[in-house]
Amino acid sequence: MEEHVIFTDKLTKTFGPFTAVNQISFAVEAGEIFGFLGANGAGKTTALRMLSGLLKPTSGIAMVAGVDVMRHPEQVKRRIGYMSQKFSLYEDLTIRENIRFYGGIYGLSVQTIREKTKKLVDKLELGAHVDELVLRLPLGWRQKLALSVAMLHEPRIVFLDEPTSGVDPLTRRQFWDLIYEAAADGVTLMVTTHYMEEAEYCNRVSMMVDGKIEALDTPGQLKKTYHATSMDEVFRKLARG
Repeated sequence: MEEHVIFTDKLTKTFGPFTAVNQISFAVEAGEIFGFLGANGAGKTTALRMLSGLLKPTSGIAMVAGVDVMRHPEQVKRRIGYMSQKFSLYEDLTIRENIRFYGGIYGLSVQTIREKTKKLVDKLELGAHVDELVLRLPLGWRQKLALSVAMLHEPRIVFLDEPTSGVDPLTRRQFWDLIYEAAADGVTLMVTTHYMEEAEYCNRVSMMVDGKIEALDTPGQLKKTYHATSMDEVFRKLARG
């Protein structure tokens, strides 16, 4: 179990009589880009929230960065980065203020925050906009900034919940360049998305249907297994049962 940065065994979450996540088991290696796919309501976001320490599992085992999610959710939160398409940055704060705020949450020193601010805005070519409100930035810039802020404290694992939703294809490709760069540095990235072409960018992909993982393999092997020419076709075959 210790050799995996993420490990689950029969992880389950119920809400009253409804089972949102039904005994899912999988493992993720260091530096892997792991796609966590499924239709809306399949349970992927619920699973991601459990692994992030934001939602307590009903039963099963979940280990993230060597920490038991059930017993020590707060320790998990300190070791990971998390980015959601719905909420990642404070739009009524400037770029600089967002970086300073999250740096403080992550426990970084004032000097470290200053250094990381300069490095981050230079990398994203946002130096001329560092004191502008995030609200005024194009969506693509906001998403790339949100990913960089989620990695400000250099976590071993980053969870990305539909990070490119609503982003144009070119910006989406640029966003994935940042994901590749992080993986090359040894960061593990677990990504949920409803864009099936993005599944092709992952090392491995799991497909959730009605709270269960119905398939898990490399994109190439999944297409062979389901006699499909694309991941979209694989998804449609699984979703239709």
